[in-house]
Amino acid sequence: MRRKILVPLWQIVVGLLLAAWATLDRLLLPSVRWFFRRRVNRAIEEVNTRMHIKLPAFKLTKRRVLIDRLLYDVKVVQAAEEYCRTENVPKVVAMEHVERYAREIVPTFNAYIYFRLGTWLSRTLARSLYRVRIGSADQQSLNTVDPNASLVFVMNHRSNMDYILLSYLAADHAALSYAVGEWARIWPIQQLIQSMGAFFVRRGSGNVLYRRVLERYVQMATEGGVVQAIFPEGGLTRDGKLRNPKIGLMDYMLRQFNPNGERDLVFVPIGVNYDRVLEDRTLLLSLDKSATKMSRGKSLWTTLRFIRRNLLMMMRGGWHRFGYAVVNFGTPISTRAYVATAQVDFRTLDRAARIEAVQHFAQTIMNAVGAIIPVVPVSLVASVFAAAPAEAMSSLEIKTRVQETLERLEAQGAHIYIPRNSREYAIEVGLRMLTLRRIVHEKNGLYQAAPKQMNVLHYYANAIEHL
Repeated sequence: MRRKILVPLWQIVVGLLLAAWATLDRLLLPSVRWFFRRRVNRAIEEVNTRMHIKLPAFKLTKRRVLIDRLLYDVKVVQAAEEYCRTENVPKVVAMEHVERYAREIVPTFNAYIYFRLGTWLSRTLARSLYRVRIGSADQQSLNTVDPNASLVFVMNHRSNMDYILLSYLAADHAALSYAVGEWARIWPIQQLIQSMGAFFVRRGSGNVLYRRVLERYVQMATEGGVVQAIFPEGGLTRDGKLRNPKIGLMDYMLRQFNPNGERDLVFVPIGVNYDRVLEDRTLLLSLDKSATKMSRGKSLWTTLRFIRRNLLMMMRGGWHRFGYAVVNFGTPISTRAYVATAQVDFRTLDRAARIEAVQHFAQTIMNAVGAIIPVVPVSLVASVFAAAPAEAMSSLEIKTRVQETLERLEAQGAHIYIPRNSREYAIEVGLRMLTLRRIVHEKNGLYQAAPKQMNVLHYYANAIEHL
């Protein structure tokens, strides 16, 4: 009764693969999921005991659930129906677009990655590149903010380091959610950013359906108590000056704000300044219309070459950090208090009136941000050379003029960061940085601005020009 049964090799291979997959799916993966879920839960319990603002339920909701909430949101469905009428397409096509936008926007927040990997990376990178300092903070007002309020950190935007710096400094207080531009949608940066709770935004998109999906997600996150961080300038400052606010995200938050609702909406102004912005020359180059636009490959090569040069300097022991990075936290601005004082309800205004009211409110917050931008050594010394570009000055003359500038800034109530509480040391730090970068030339004990570097000099002086 014994017979030989010939089975093709490919069938054996397929059978073995299916058996291996079944073993993995039924026996191994559940254990792995349980292991990581347990570590995530421990991380959540730990951070909730030490953070001033606990992780809201919305932030811990599964991504698939949030996507479904967006898909079946009444306003999103209405927008999809309007899209069908204007574009003359079936509803199933419109809903496919909605789902694609929702998947693009909704983050995959992972508490373990955020608090174990993300905060360690941001702390290590920030402290490796800069001497990070909190210049000032209205701690008393910050401590009185209702823990149940929806918090929004509003920050001026000088460098892509802003994301890293604020995440590091706020790690013990809240888990931040950023709106990130499409520049970061590359593997594996996209996956890391989404796992840390950030969501991607197509800046300047005129797609009405996309804007409605984005609007509803921002409103859901705000109503859910997610702590958000926004840059109202809409992008990095190109010339160093503080830019006028763009109100897109802020308008989404305010148009549904209920003054009598469960949560207040509190904006915290934050000012940041650096002795050296890593992208300074690249940003200035973008202002030159005659300059050839750098390709993505060339930009990557330039970046890698910059990293290589600094790594070699580290190995030789001749590398120094890029000066000071200083952050100031201002007095929180309550939307509930603002609308009561201004006697305005954003929900009841027509579009034109609402845009005007939101613009006024955004400018109020931006003024608060501008007022607390720290005066750092390089900006301070650069402003003296920018005011007298053709003059050659001795160190004594520089100190005298810096002292006069300091007195004017102090009279205006500016927040000046003086390292080691020594003005003389602050001037030395600023002058040394400018000299090492050849923005200022030194000859026979006299210092003068380098003619070919005037745009870079003005870039750093512009950081405090409004003060």
